Amino acid sequence: MNIPMIRLIALFAAGWFGALGATSSARAEEPTAQWIWLGGGENSRQVAFRQAFEVSGEVEEARLAATCDDGFTLYLNGERVLAGTTWQRLETADVAGKLKPGTNVFAVDANDTGGAAAFLLRLDIVDSAGKRTSIVSDASWKSKSLAGDGLPDGWKRPGWDDSKWADSKVLGAVGGGNLPWTGSVDASTLAVAVGRPPEPIDERARPAENVTVREGFRVEKLFDVPGQMGSWVSLTTDDRGRLIASDQGGAGLFLIEPADVADPEAITRVTKLPVPLSSAQGLLWAHDSLYVVVNGSQSGLHRAFDTDGDGLVDSSEYLMPLRGGGEHGPHAVILAPDGESLFVDAGNHTKVPEDLAGSRIPTNWDEDHVLPRRWDANGHAAGILAPGGWICRVDPQGGNREIFSIGYRNQYDIALNADGELFTYDADMEWDLGSPWYRPTRVNHATSGSEFGWRSGTGKWPDYYEDSLPAVVDIGPGSPVGITFGYGSRYPGKYQKALYLLDWTYSTIYACHLTPDGASYSGEIEDFVFGQPLQVTDAVIGHDGSLYFTVGGRGTKSALYRVVYDGEESTEPVDARDPRNQELRELRRRMEEFHRPGEADLDEIWGQLGQADRFIRYAARIALEHRPVDTWRMRAIAETQPRAALTALMALARQGSESDRAAVIEALGRIDPKRLDEQGRVTWLRNHQLALIRLGERSDAERATLVERLEPLFPGTEEAFNAELIQLLVRLESPAGLARGIEMMERLAAEAEPVPAWGEIAKRHAGYGGTVRAMMDNMPPVRSIHYAFTMRNQKEGWNEDLRRRYLSFFSQAAMHPGGASFPGFLRQMRDDAIANVPIGEQPLYDDILTVPLGGKPFEATPPQGPGQVWTTASAIESLGSEIRQANFDQGRNLYHATQCAKCHRFSGEGGAIGPDLSTAGRKFSLVDLMDSIIEPSKVISDQYGSHQILTSDGTTLVGRVVEVGDQFHVYTADINLPPQVIDADDIEQMVVSPISQMPAGTIDTLNPEELKHLIAYILSGGDRRAAYFK
Repeated sequence: MNIPMIRLIALFAAGWFGALGATSSARAEEPTAQWIWLGGGENSRQVAFRQAFEVSGEVEEARLAATCDDGFTLYLNGERVLAGTTWQRLETADVAGKLKPGTNVFAVDANDTGGAAAFLLRLDIVDSAGKRTSIVSDASWKSKSLAGDGLPDGWKRPGWDDSKWADSKVLGAVGGGNLPWTGSVDASTLAVAVGRPPEPIDERARPAENVTVREGFRVEKLFDVPGQMGSWVSLTTDDRGRLIASDQGGAGLFLIEPADVADPEAITRVTKLPVPLSSAQGLLWAHDSLYVVVNGSQSGLHRAFDTDGDGLVDSSEYLMPLRGGGEHGPHAVILAPDGESLFVDAGNHTKVPEDLAGSRIPTNWDEDHVLPRRWDANGHAAGILAPGGWICRVDPQGGNREIFSIGYRNQYDIALNADGELFTYDADMEWDLGSPWYRPTRVNHATSGSEFGWRSGTGKWPDYYEDSLPAVVDIGPGSPVGITFGYGSRYPGKYQKALYLLDWTYSTIYACHLTPDGASYSGEIEDFVFGQPLQVTDAVIGHDGSLYFTVGGRGTKSALYRVVYDGEESTEPVDARDPRNQELRELRRRMEEFHRPGEADLDEIWGQLGQADRFIRYAARIALEHRPVDTWRMRAIAETQPRAALTALMALARQGSESDRAAVIEALGRIDPKRLDEQGRVTWLRNHQLALIRLGERSDAERATLVERLEPLFPGTEEAFNAELIQLLVRLESPAGLARGIEMMERLAAEAEPVPAWGEIAKRHAGYGGTVRAMMDNMPPVRSIHYAFTMRNQKEGWNEDLRRRYLSFFSQAAMHPGGASFPGFLRQMRDDAIANVPIGEQPLYDDILTVPLGGKPFEATPPQGPGQVWTTASAIESLGSEIRQANFDQGRNLYHATQCAKCHRFSGEGGAIGPDLSTAGRKFSLVDLMDSIIEPSKVISDQYGSHQILTSDGTTLVGRVVEVGDQFHVYTADINLPPQVIDADDIEQMVVSPISQMPAGTIDTLNPEELKHLIAYILSGGDRRAAYFK
């Protein structure tokens, strides 16, 4: 049995998957389909089946469903009607027009590529009188091996003599608990696939285990999601107060009638919705319909309707295709403040919608780096350019598409506050930890025309760039998923107004308390709910005033919970609107009215360019950039009020032409940076950068002018000013800047690196894994790395002393821990710097360059064994319900000895082919963890999937593939090798590999005690004080 790459891929096509349901008496009388294979005591990987059956009367409906481990082609009366290539998907067909009165014959060509093998079929026929007849696979089917020369073609047609064929061998009834296929196909799944209505599952609420919540609240588990319903990642309410959830894969959408919160005996009822949609990461009930953002097959915005009035959506239309998928694909949909139009958002692997009607931010977005960027050292998001993740606005039919906000990495969800302001929760790139371009997860106020500066690799913009906007609050490492405001909750007033933020990695729901701050907001964060594990995915306030949330994702065990308040504080509804600073927000919104081409009062816009509030002057600049440059060019150059001049010149640098460069540079020279505040000084430098980036190559005379202007200012007293100024000096090839930059790099490296502001939250959070803790205990020289990264581009002004001091820095920096890409970034920088050393001089630095970057490799001793072929069941039985008295050091040794460290980062060490395991104990139940170790190909995140490539010279490569321009970079499992670069023209074939790069059997060398040590080590997150070792 070959397990496909991910359940997400396997289930889309049929769209008929249904819920696991309680079997009614009527269904109990129906024949039960059996998993069958070759009978007669033979073994074969290619088997023929035949079955004759009778049809009487007029056929009104005939729905066929079948699947096979691993593939099949099915013929009805000699005509091919169905085929499949994976057992995790039921293939379906309407065969009413292909049946004939009297005898009909099924013939099946089934194949297996290894391991378990079985075929399953059900045909439901409804005659003109409404009578339903079911034909199922069972022992009466005839079977014969097709190995060797096979059979003549006639065996597929009626009349073939199969009397000497063997009766089929029955492996078990569909849904059997001991069968490997039951996780994807059971009796109800099969029944719904042939057109039977779904049946609900009922479950009583009970207190949640291993979950902590704020005082006065309690958490109930309402529903354990069975495997056939998938792993739920999105949640919404409908107009009747019911909930709707979606599987991340292809199991479908589910209607949930939650138990009455006041009745402990009440049940939660879950029913599969009869609509062919799944893989939704965004759900919204609006305009008497369900809007669905699908992430996968047919990615984009869909709209589902209840056409027969039974309260279940049953048909859909495809409103807006989107080009992207996976975990950074299309995500959320919510109502806009006007109550009519919709906001839709998507992560950075999704292209902006086609057929745009407009954009609130001018569409000449670009990378805007004054020096060359480096792609991620492990290839993540390489080649992906601006605008990154985006939010757009559409009408109820998915038309009039307008880009609203850009510059995100992967903002999973969006939400409006009571004042109509839009917020989102953007992702970090955890592999960047320890580098100056690491950006923590953060809450963003997504105003009209906003840009938040995500750029791939090393290129992320700092918060202080005025061509972007800053975060409301930085949180720290994590995996942002759903967000929602507490409006409508029966909670104390503070929590009614809170913005709830769900973090998948750290199993936490934060409550973010927002305060008006100028024309925007600031925020404070507190833990609201957390567990171990509790892989939260989405949340919504139910009609009963409780916060409902789902857990799941990446195929993990899923469930539905709710948070109820039982405390003493008043839960009377409060007015969530906040009048503080309302006049500033209205002024900002007035500027935002001009965020599209058309008539506008230029004087009104100009009056806000010098605003003290950054959000207002940003909005005014975007309004100015939408006006024809010829109408304001000279005014920008002549402006004398410093702040207004900087804002206007930034607009001209972004929208002007090469002929404007000299005037912009001259105008900036008239502004004295010493008379500006700190933000003004870095904006003055940023405008110099934009002039050099966007307005064409500077002349020699302009270079001399700028060197004379800027060199005396370095170094200054402000870190941000120095960080931007050194980039300009390197761009201008300033020898004086080089020497001073190396002095600055050395001075900062000698100082204790400050812990970032978000570090205080991390220190309070027990769930942060070993990688984060190790880094904070031994902070890398982040500020110095910025200088080293910048000066790698300098070609002129070097001497042997400067080079030796510069190159020696990298081995010192590599002694500190960081994210998965941290060592690779250091290697990239050093490689770039060496490339600028003349060939004849390179031997002078051999004593430095031969020093490896990083500590001494861990010397592991092999397991003692004896091993065994572990299964999930046997491993769970061996480990028991509670792991105790494990040995930390032996666990660490086994982590390296079993090659886990080759591909997985853990506690600051290891590779990055697979996910960081430092937080595995927070994210995964023991069953899910063992399942992923023992069956690594069962569920593969698209972040770690691989491709198989066949090149024109016959070479085959397997690895993670990143497209960069017209080339493909292939990252193999060997972390010590650089990616192999292949021109697109040299690729003959490239297919998604259904096999994980992680081999099966990695723990089969371990004895039970060693297994305990290893699993305890992984679950501990690298904390030797954990209970597993006591």
